[in-house]
Amino acid sequence: GHAFAQRKIRQSRVRKNTTCVFAPVDFIASARKALSTLKPDILACLETEIWPNWLIEAHRMGIKTALINGRISVRSIKGYIKILPLMKETLKSVDAFSMIRASDAERIKRMGAPGNRIEVNGNAKYDLLLNQVDGTDREKMKRLYKLIDNQPVFMAGSIRGAEEKIIIDVYEKIVQSHPEVILMIAPRHVERSRRIEELVRERGFSYQFRTDLDKENHSRTASVIIIDTIGELQSTYSIASIVFCGGSLVPLGGQNILEAAVWGKPVFFGPSMEDFLDAKDLLDKTGGGIQVRDGRELAEKALYYFDHPEEAEMIGRLAKKAVVLNQGSARKHAMVLQRLLT
Repeated sequence: GHAFAQRKIRQSRVRKNTTCVFAPVDFIASARKALSTLKPDILACLETEIWPNWLIEAHRMGIKTALINGRISVRSIKGYIKILPLMKETLKSVDAFSMIRASDAERIKRMGAPGNRIEVNGNAKYDLLLNQVDGTDREKMKRLYKLIDNQPVFMAGSIRGAEEKIIIDVYEKIVQSHPEVILMIAPRHVERSRRIEELVRERGFSYQFRTDLDKENHSRTASVIIIDTIGELQSTYSIASIVFCGGSLVPLGGQNILEAAVWGKPVFFGPSMEDFLDAKDLLDKTGGGIQVRDGRELAEKALYYFDHPEEAEMIGRLAKKAVVLNQGSARKHAMVLQRLLT
């Protein structure tokens, strides 16, 4: 994280006025020393970074404080409620709460945040997605995977646990009607690649690892690609016909479905989306997302859209529209900080 932040700072227009340091441990003495040394005008914590000693000490020292792009999930509030007296005392020290969704605002109010300091401004992270879409990425991926014309691709990203077998089951049903479809499966954790290899081999599908394609004189020939790299998932979504985002058919809270939606792809996801309800809401509003109950329904609906590619393209356009409509949240969060500084 520190190296990533430093790289981003070097690439930014504000690099001359920006310093990147490790945060102190949330003890009173270390928080007090860090704040006394840095002497900030404002302490802005992001998303779920609620650090009691930082916030209380900053408030005591007259430093403005804010929670920006704040979110409190359905799962996490259960833990916060167990330490409610500490949360109430901490949140009294925060001058502004700029939350992602109305439900986040309601939950942090339940935790003790003063209602007159709370506002809802959307998810600033999603403002970045459109800037990350690069047509050259799509062409690069098409060349890498040797895709011809509009060869159909079923992309399963951030797959976790039991979803590995579910996706292989779904693909087995798809190829009975559409043998030309390629499966690209990306586990959430790269070390699961070998387990996926076992499942694919058991079904008799030809397969290759993504890293195989980096070797000299190796090109894609298999019908299943196991993506065993880190950092390529969003670019790979660009060549998909249909995308399933994992962590959602198992009770793990889902993944960021807008990373696929920004490419104009129809996005499938399961019932467990607790950690990305804001993204789900955006797709629900435009009709760009397709929620399924289980593997059986995923197979049925995937087959329908492979049978009707023009409808899949329409759903994909609605998915991208959801991302476009969310633009501007980062500016709204920034305005909260600006008001505190004036």
